[in-house]
Amino acid sequence: MSLITNIIRPEILDLSKYHVPDSTGFVKLDAMENPYTLSPQLQQALAQHLAQVALNRYPVPSYAALKTALKQHFGIPAHNDVVLGNGSDELIAMVSLACAKPGAKVLAPIPGFVMYAMSARLAGMEFVGVPLRADLTLDKLAMLAAIAEHRPAITYLAYPNNPTGTLFEVADIEQILHAVGDSGIVIVDEAYQPFAQASFMPRLAEFDNLLVMRTVSKLGLAGIRLGYMSGNQALLDEFEKVRPPYNINVLTEATAEFMLEHVAVLDLQAAQLREQRSLLAAALSRLPGVEVFPSAANFLLIRVPQAEQVFVKLLKQKILVKNVGKMHALLENCLRITVSTPEENSLFLDALSASL
Repeated sequence: MSLITNIIRPEILDLSKYHVPDSTGFVKLDAMENPYTLSPQLQQALAQHLAQVALNRYPVPSYAALKTALKQHFGIPAHNDVVLGNGSDELIAMVSLACAKPGAKVLAPIPGFVMYAMSARLAGMEFVGVPLRADLTLDKLAMLAAIAEHRPAITYLAYPNNPTGTLFEVADIEQILHAVGDSGIVIVDEAYQPFAQASFMPRLAEFDNLLVMRTVSKLGLAGIRLGYMSGNQALLDEFEKVRPPYNINVLTEATAEFMLEHVAVLDLQAAQLREQRSLLAAALSRLPGVEVFPSAANFLLIRVPQAEQVFVKLLKQKILVKNVGKMHALLENCLRITVSTPEENSLFLDALSASL
C-alpha cells in the first residue's frame, strides 16, 4: 500500500469510483436515456453509412463538417465556433484543466451534477457548493454572496438542473452572469435542453463570460458520447489547447453527422417524452404519500416515505431507478425516475404502487 500512498495524490485516494450498476434484465430508468431506438430502415441506412468510414485513419482534428452540422441544427449562432468533447464530461474536465490556477475555485448549486465537483478536485481546484432552497429552486442571494466571497473561476448552472429537474429563473442567471463579471466564466449546462425548450444559446453575444454546454446523449445518442460547447471565441481558443487532438472518434463523428440529417426523428421522440413526463407526473401525484417535484428534464424527482426500502422493492421487481437520497440532505427519501415509453412508465407505476 505504501507504493499507492507514495505516488497517488491524496485527493484522488479520497475519491470513490463512479459506480454504474448492472442493468441487465431491468426496466432501466436510472440514467436519463432516451428509451426509443431507431427504425429498422434508419438502422440499415446508418449501418451502410458507417461501413464507408475509414477506420484506418485518424479523424480530421478540425471536425469542420460536424461542427457546421451542429450549428445548423441546434441553434448555435452562425459566427460562433464550437468545442467538441467526448460527452460533456470531457468538456468539464478540459475547462477545469485550463482554469486550474493556484487557488482557483469552482462554484455550483448543490445538489447538482456530480462531475462539476469531481472534475474540480481532479484538477486540484476547490469546489464550493451552494445549497438550493428547500423547494429545490435556486437560492440566488446565497449564490451572489458565494460569488462575492470566493470569486470563482468557474460557475456552473445546469439548466435544467440534475438531479432535481429544476429550471432556474432567467433573471437569476442574468444576475449571476453580471456578478461574476470578468473574474470568471459561467457555464450554462443545457444537457436537457430538448425537454426544457429554453436556452441561453441565442444570448451568447450578450455576455463575454458565458459558455453554453450541451450533449446529444439525452436526445437519444448517449452511446456515441458527444458533447459540444460554444461561447466567447477567445475562451474557446484556450480550451482548444487542452483538447486531445483526436478526442472524437470517426464512428462518433459519422454517426452524429448522419443523425443530424434525420434530427426530426429525435425531435419527435423528445416531444413524446415531454408528453409522457406530464402524464407520469400526474399519475405519480395521485399516489398516496408521493411528492412530485416540477421538472423541465426527461426525468422526475419524487419523495416517498422510506425511499430506501421502496428502492429495494423496485429492484426485486426488476425496476431500476436512481436512489439519490444520500447525495444531499435536501434529497432525503428522494428517487429520480427517467421518463420512458408508456409501457415502461406503466410498469414502473404498478411496481411503485405495490412498493409503497
